[in-house]
Amino acid sequence: MFEAFATYLGIGWVYYILASLYALTIVAIVVVIISENRNPVKSLAWVTVLLLLPFLGIVLYLFFGRNIKNKRMISRRNRRRLKKRELRHPRDMRPDGLSVESQQKIRLGRSLTGAPFHPGNDVRIFTSGAEKISAFKEDLRRARRSICIQYYIFCDDRVGREIRDILIERARAGVAVRLIYDHVGSWGTPSRFFREMQEAGIKAYPFFKVTFPQLGTKINWRNHRKIAIIDGAVGYIGGMNIADRYIDGGERFDCWRDTHARVRGPIVASLLHSFAVDWNFMGQPLLDDIADPMALYAQGDVGMQMLTSGPTSQWADIEFIFHKAISAAKKRVYIQTPYFLPTDSLLKSLQAAALSHVDVRVMIPVHSDSAMLTYASESYISECLRAGIKFYQYTAGMLHSKTIIVDDEFSSIGSSNFDFRSFEHNFEANLFMYSRRVNERMAEIFRSDIHSCRRIVPSEWRSRPLWRKAMQSLLRLLSPIL
Repeated sequence: MFEAFATYLGIGWVYYILASLYALTIVAIVVVIISENRNPVKSLAWVTVLLLLPFLGIVLYLFFGRNIKNKRMISRRNRRRLKKRELRHPRDMRPDGLSVESQQKIRLGRSLTGAPFHPGNDVRIFTSGAEKISAFKEDLRRARRSICIQYYIFCDDRVGREIRDILIERARAGVAVRLIYDHVGSWGTPSRFFREMQEAGIKAYPFFKVTFPQLGTKINWRNHRKIAIIDGAVGYIGGMNIADRYIDGGERFDCWRDTHARVRGPIVASLLHSFAVDWNFMGQPLLDDIADPMALYAQGDVGMQMLTSGPTSQWADIEFIFHKAISAAKKRVYIQTPYFLPTDSLLKSLQAAALSHVDVRVMIPVHSDSAMLTYASESYISECLRAGIKFYQYTAGMLHSKTIIVDDEFSSIGSSNFDFRSFEHNFEANLFMYSRRVNERMAEIFRSDIHSCRRIVPSEWRSRPLWRKAMQSLLRLLSPIL
């Protein structure tokens, strides 16, 4: 009997010790969260996860909750060298002829990242994956000196293999080919796919490769940028990855609607600068001047500024530009995004614009590629409708486009979704265009897409099923960390 009691007592003490350690761990993490002075909404979301999901909450925080803001990506010396190279190329820093509001956004971009304003660019906008991929392959085949490619997803499918084969052929012809692919985004692509490229002389590397024991320190910060530069003269930037789905819609959707841009002119120097920073960040040598000086003279009439943002940035760079543009809007704000999870400041800016009788329209997919993000996005719709914001659900397939059009002069194409993850956790790149002609073209595309949408009517939205309202409310609590 005594032995049995001692055994019970021993188990009781073990349980007590483990429970105490767990409680202390929770308290310690909560203290860390509070001491970082984050957005209160995000802090509350993590505290909720820790309290509602014992043990699992700790694991989730270790993997996805930590902050790497202000971490230096590359040395100050290398950053200065790259900036000097970018500033050598001909450009006019004065945004002459633009509105006061546009000039303010340009100055904000310079203050945030030092991004120069480049006039004299040409742009071709793609809304068809087939057209973009066809033009991209054509430019790749014409490459004679260098190819720099950076994509979040690079699939081993028909499109991926076609582009891989072109890159291999160009590398064997003496072209310097460099490839950055995100390790998590391209997780489904077998390693042999990239190894074949490496064996052909292509310098292909994964961004933030996730391996043990560094799993928890890398998995949450993904390089979501989609950038390509050919011969230092032609650039691509936007929302399209390398995959068949952009042509055939994939297994789940009839189409995969996205937007991408092909650019020529001085702005290509900014695309090269961004790629060079990421290349050096991965431990690779600082790239020599691979831009074509002659190609970087004026090629058109479009003024552009490219901004990058990421978890290492001091400020939420792209979010700040969006906030500035929306707050200053006088006529219209059109937004396309696969996920609508705005920060509190952006939500209030949209509502204030709509209440000021600005024509605010938001287009999202009726079903995205993530059910959780669909429900979380829908949780914001009611309060937006009350302010007069018009919501459209794209029904023709998956809407993956990330574009913003404000008034008659400003428009944006890039990789950044309108959500917390893009603004805070991912490495993103957006192209800001200051042109009435391009702005109107972007507005035409938006209005054309409306024909493939159903508008959300407030009375019908209020009568949606109770279970859907409950799912939306629950996932709204977690939206800052999704």
